[in-house]
Amino acid sequence: MTRNVVISGANRGIGLELCRRFRDRGDHVVALCRTAGAQLDRLGVQVLEGIDVTVRSSLTTLIRQVELPRVDILINNAGVLFPDRLDSLDDEGIERMRTQFDVNALGPLNLTLAMKPALATGSKVIIVTSRMGSMADNTSGGQYGYRASKAAVNMIGRSLAHDLADEGIAVSLIHPGYVRTDMTGGEGLVNADEAAGNIVDRIDWVSMDNTGQFFHANGDTLPW
Repeated sequence: MTRNVVISGANRGIGLELCRRFRDRGDHVVALCRTAGAQLDRLGVQVLEGIDVTVRSSLTTLIRQVELPRVDILINNAGVLFPDRLDSLDDEGIERMRTQFDVNALGPLNLTLAMKPALATGSKVIIVTSRMGSMADNTSGGQYGYRASKAAVNMIGRSLAHDLADEGIAVSLIHPGYVRTDMTGGEGLVNADEAAGNIVDRIDWVSMDNTGQFFHANGDTLPW
């Protein structure tokens, strides 16, 4: 059965590889991005440019463009990372924290609200988060903006799971691992294609029985 899959932050890294994986499975993929690149264009999926998850007006336009009667899988993947430490939190550093909160935390909420009319029983809402949003897992400090924004989106995802439960819509918070992407400066433990494969496997497993939980893409349950 062909599924309709909507993916934000689709122009590179994990988002690009998720588009490739779902396309190869025969699903209809809608790739959302601010600006498409050559690699995304070559995939042959439906690409919608000019989508900024922090701007509600661009998401209103999105609703008109997608024209899908149903979205089976919504993947909130768009994100930003600005490394910081305590002594770097000047005015610009605090502004970068706000940007990370807008994109990483409010972005998934904005997009999910925009797509809600197309979500129905059996749909899945996926938030690509990070174990850096875990309180218990923070043993090194620093990264104030990224940690705080991911902790916030974890709470948002947990609330969405409760609020969408009566409609039969499952929500999952998935940490992809430490992935080699532009965001991490090419550092990491897994490549984007491997991380995408693990995420797809985890999405297949998501159900109402485990909605609202926080997982590593390898299947491990992560602490809040």
